[in-house]
Amino acid sequence: MKSGSQESRMIKLESSFPGFLISFYVVNITKYASVFNIGLQNTFVYRWNYFLRALFGLIPLAGTVFLWSAVFKERGGGLHGYDYGSMIHYYLLAILVSNLVVPTEDEWQIAADIREGQINALLTKPMSYLAYRTSIFLSGRLVYSFVTLPPIALIFIYFREYIVLPTDPLIYVLTVLSIVMAAFIQFFITYSLAMMAFWILEISTIVFIVYSFEYFLGGQMFPIDIMPSAVQAVMKWLPFYYELFCPVAIFLGRLKGFDLVQALAIQSGWLLLTWTWARFMWQRGLGHYQAVGG
Repeated sequence: MKSGSQESRMIKLESSFPGFLISFYVVNITKYASVFNIGLQNTFVYRWNYFLRALFGLIPLAGTVFLWSAVFKERGGGLHGYDYGSMIHYYLLAILVSNLVVPTEDEWQIAADIREGQINALLTKPMSYLAYRTSIFLSGRLVYSFVTLPPIALIFIYFREYIVLPTDPLIYVLTVLSIVMAAFIQFFITYSLAMMAFWILEISTIVFIVYSFEYFLGGQMFPIDIMPSAVQAVMKWLPFYYELFCPVAIFLGRLKGFDLVQALAIQSGWLLLTWTWARFMWQRGLGHYQAVGG
């Protein structure tokens, strides 16, 4: 009797358009929340692998410290507004943001789904593959961040004398906003690259080429704002600028006023563009997949 009453209320709720929308979104949220939960369980199995990866990933920081120590001793002064301490602070933040936003093997998993035909099972379900993979990406980022933050925190404590925190609360809000957009830009690019598996058997060459550009142009190798002004002007219109350097520069106060507003606007534009391109690549790839009898 009680279940019948609940069903009756649900039918009444869905009889109106607003009620239909509410029930539709509740069902979808529940569906992808289940995917997120499964992703958490599957990803947590690899927690020690993630921990060791993060731990050994800190080794290049030692080389970076010695390199910039030698550079600043040789110059005897600053470099485009950076001194030794602020440069170390920059690389600490770059490591932190990188661990928060960079996808972990998502492209290989998606490519395997396509290559091995595992997407056939998903195509029969009322589920968006992009939303499905986004749920898995978010769960993976949560586990990866949880596991890798302790060693990163120890590095921050060790270099605490070089860390200067912003005094304006708005900087923290804008930095978090930029980090979230950076994470989704990276994911949508990763997703789009993985869609190449609809046409070619092995995507590793394309992935490594793009990742090389990301490493060099995204600010992981060096701060972008030490480059000549003409080079910076070009790089500001590329998506790589907004995958890592932008949130770090906001936190450090390197982007202010109009430059800050412009950076967030362009980053929002790239977020929309990469999302649109990811959807386009899926539709084109799926059309090709079905045409060849996938």
